[in-house]
Amino acid sequence: MSFECLVKDKIAVLGEVDVMVVGGGSAGCCAAIAAGEMGVKVGLIERYGFLGGSSTQILDTFYGFFTPGDRVRKVVGGVPDMVVNRMYGTGDMFLRPNTYGAGTGVTYNPERLKLVWDELLDEAGVKVWLHAVLVDVMKEGDRVVGVVIWTKKGFYKIRASRVIDASGDADVCHLSGAAYEMAGEIDPAQTLTTTFRMSGVDGKQYEQAGGKKMLMAKMTAGVETGRWDLPRKRGSVHEMVQGGCVATVASRIADVDATDFEQLGEAEKIGRRQAFMYEDFLRAEVPGYERAKIVGLSHHVGVRETRRVYGEYRLTKEDCIEGRMFDDAVLLCGAPIEDHRKNDEGEDETVWGYVKGEGVYGVPYGTLVPKGREEIWVVGRCFSASHDAHASCRSMGQTMSMGQAAGYAAILSLENGIGACDVDVGMLREMLYLRGVVIDVPRVRAAVGRDEWGMNAVGDGCRRQKN
Repeated sequence: MSFECLVKDKIAVLGEVDVMVVGGGSAGCCAAIAAGEMGVKVGLIERYGFLGGSSTQILDTFYGFFTPGDRVRKVVGGVPDMVVNRMYGTGDMFLRPNTYGAGTGVTYNPERLKLVWDELLDEAGVKVWLHAVLVDVMKEGDRVVGVVIWTKKGFYKIRASRVIDASGDADVCHLSGAAYEMAGEIDPAQTLTTTFRMSGVDGKQYEQAGGKKMLMAKMTAGVETGRWDLPRKRGSVHEMVQGGCVATVASRIADVDATDFEQLGEAEKIGRRQAFMYEDFLRAEVPGYERAKIVGLSHHVGVRETRRVYGEYRLTKEDCIEGRMFDDAVLLCGAPIEDHRKNDEGEDETVWGYVKGEGVYGVPYGTLVPKGREEIWVVGRCFSASHDAHASCRSMGQTMSMGQAAGYAAILSLENGIGACDVDVGMLREMLYLRGVVIDVPRVRAAVGRDEWGMNAVGDGCRRQKN
């Protein structure tokens, strides 16, 4: 047996791109779309057979588009609006209030979203390699000049002038030697969750019996009396786009290093066991669920944090809570801190912290640039933030906006032959503004009724098809 394929110099070159995006989650897709629309050669690698990451594997609701509270404002725009507009057009989304006050969510059909990501990336001219796993980076000196991937056909190299790390676990930064904090090193790491979806739910009967208030009371009583061994006393259960179906965020798995494949594998098994505990509980205790069954588990256990890169700027809890604005802000966030963790007594808890003042803060460009790096940007849940700040700014509305900002920054870097740190942030903000990104605090109250997405002036393509 020959092992020449493991010698980096012997690996075939598959292609060369101007911008390589590693990771096809919502942040990576938006980065690739933004850069691709500017006419450069963009590549994207994704380890699974479809795009979207958590948006299609685990969840069915975008948070972060709207601020919580009585005066709701829409703080996300641009490419993320394009994504929602497609699903609005086909009747595959609606707006709904969050169970615990995180603001209005955009609930969508995740299966439709897989198709939407395909279409938008194709239209932007992005070369997508699915079933391609990052295994290493190519370097010249300290500079990353490409990636090494593994596929069923073997190993390949793809050369790239600029790289956007949207891997979720900061894999490019890890392999290139960039500094990062591991979740759990300083503050308790957030817990993992296996989401599940159920069909056969009688929503009318459920609401008549008391709805969410009744459900939470039964969950709490079930745990406190010892009748049910549920991991949480509270959890989120909400209706899906598909009639008679609900989606949940209820399971909880603590003390896992999700970059350790053995720990992650055990977490997958624990999550599945917990999901079916909930099925038994719901069928036995909750009116409207007597005939309900699980029809799908998340494709991958949901991971909230692993590596968080140290960037040119590190977003802090104080930045979020005090509602600080920055001259170099490239996106806004109004989401509260929502920290899922285990307390000192070993019990589960969720710690909340709400943004003061206008209820909105800015996210500086420097949080997307790994410290001292010229050729790499980092977007998504591995961007540069403290544990608490990350617990606010990890919503998909914000991670998609990070992707768009990094995509444009990579373009400016290429066009001007400069590094990430030298990008003219004023010009970057102008590009974002012209493309519909919200970078100044809106004064207009947003429409957040169930079918009112189209009332928020969300750009071209926001038209609902007639059925």
